[in-house]
Amino acid sequence: MRRWFNTAGPCNPADHYMLPPEERLPGVRELIDRKSYFVLHAPRQIGKTTSLLTLAQALTREGHYLAILVSMEVGAPFPDDPGAAELAVLAEWRRTADWQLPAELRPPPFPDAPPGQRIGAALGAWAQAAPRPLVVFLDEIDALRDTTLISVLRQLRSGYPGRPHGFPHALALIGLRDVRDYKIAAGGGDRLGTSSPFNIKVESLTLRNFTRDEVAALYAQHTSDTGQVFQPDAVDRAVELTRGQPWLVNALARQLVDVLVKDRAQPITVADVERAKEILIERQDTHLDSLVERLREPRIRAVIEPMLAGSTLGDLPEDDRRFAVDLGLVRRTAEGGLVIANPIYREIIVRELASGVRDSLPRIPATWLTPDGRLDADRLLDAFLSFWRQHGEPLLRAAPYHEIAPHLVLMAFLHRVVNGGGTVDREYAIGRGRMDLCVRYAGATLAIELKVWCDGRPDPLAEGLAQLDEYLAGLGLQRGWLILFDQRSEQPPIAERTRREDALTPAGREVAVIRA
Repeated sequence: MRRWFNTAGPCNPADHYMLPPEERLPGVRELIDRKSYFVLHAPRQIGKTTSLLTLAQALTREGHYLAILVSMEVGAPFPDDPGAAELAVLAEWRRTADWQLPAELRPPPFPDAPPGQRIGAALGAWAQAAPRPLVVFLDEIDALRDTTLISVLRQLRSGYPGRPHGFPHALALIGLRDVRDYKIAAGGGDRLGTSSPFNIKVESLTLRNFTRDEVAALYAQHTSDTGQVFQPDAVDRAVELTRGQPWLVNALARQLVDVLVKDRAQPITVADVERAKEILIERQDTHLDSLVERLREPRIRAVIEPMLAGSTLGDLPEDDRRFAVDLGLVRRTAEGGLVIANPIYREIIVRELASGVRDSLPRIPATWLTPDGRLDADRLLDAFLSFWRQHGEPLLRAAPYHEIAPHLVLMAFLHRVVNGGGTVDREYAIGRGRMDLCVRYAGATLAIELKVWCDGRPDPLAEGLAQLDEYLAGLGLQRGWLILFDQRSEQPPIAERTRREDALTPAGREVAVIRA
């Protein structure tokens, strides 16, 4: 049976296309050889479990270490009952050892110990009985919370001086966040509230995304097995859309080869990648859905909302910013700024935030289409003005992020316009004070610049025209829209203040200015 692109659970080389995990974990073997206790933290679905499981299997197979990856997740339901959590965790460890290790390397019976000491006692007994130095990777450590998490960390710290014969030779904590950011309060409000419960760590590592060459190498494994080629520009587009996020790289490829282009004689093209992207965005599989759920959390909203609006983050706690990075929703650029992690997440975030508004839209006749089905930008503008005057007020109240409510209503309208026959691409970033939209439908391209006029600020018209000029130049267009959403207090109703003006950019490009 041929291998496939995996999107559920750890990969294994017999069944799945995968890359050598140690290439993304430089220095880990040296840490293990030096009897180190360390942390590996990275966003979900980036390959932490696969990488450490593969490494554990390799270390054991080579014969110098007894290495195993075990999960702490089953202890999560018992945040304030360390004893119950320990029993669940140790039972899970034994089941894991049964399938990961040969019989002669499995742990001895775990000794009886009081609640709050069972993890340390089990690791101590196992290290003493093991015929080789014991290496343990504790996966999902930050699934534990409150007193249970503190208890486990203190047991590890207490046993640490006994290594390598009385406690594991080397050990890693694996999770979303670095140990300094582990939480005890439900909802993540406070830190551990204790002095350095794991001050024995030598290093905090993270797992990077795939590079362009690695994505090409992964896709080339499919070509080697089946003969089906990924065209170079298709690989480039896949990398651009995913920025090498491993789950997305695999999920995109899975849609391409298992759903869209099943004929192995047909190459994978850029157009195929675009279709696969739309499928992923519409499906919002488990991984993507779990990210979307975070958008309603106040500290995630505090990061995402100003990014969508193009404003600055302001006095936002570093912990909130780091949390959004750790989740994988945003990333730091080479210059140190924050941006949405990749174009697919960027599209999913906006569509999700606009989904309630989109579902609330009334029926809108497609008056913007010419008889031959092409997009008429002037008719579309008239349709938007009529729609905004009639429905803008109630729809703004339905939007989940107040600061960008007008943006979300407009995007819901535009998605109704393209309705599967075109695309709405958007760009946004902190500090630019704008959002750029590019509507493509039936061969026509429309560039739109969005700006908000707030209390205490000057009319953004001049700045918006200059910014739109730059955007139009980049797209090779001579006409566009500038929409100025007036959110100043004490303004007349939307139906009264909405109007169109004509203007020119500094370079003489024609602009329809919509004051809304």
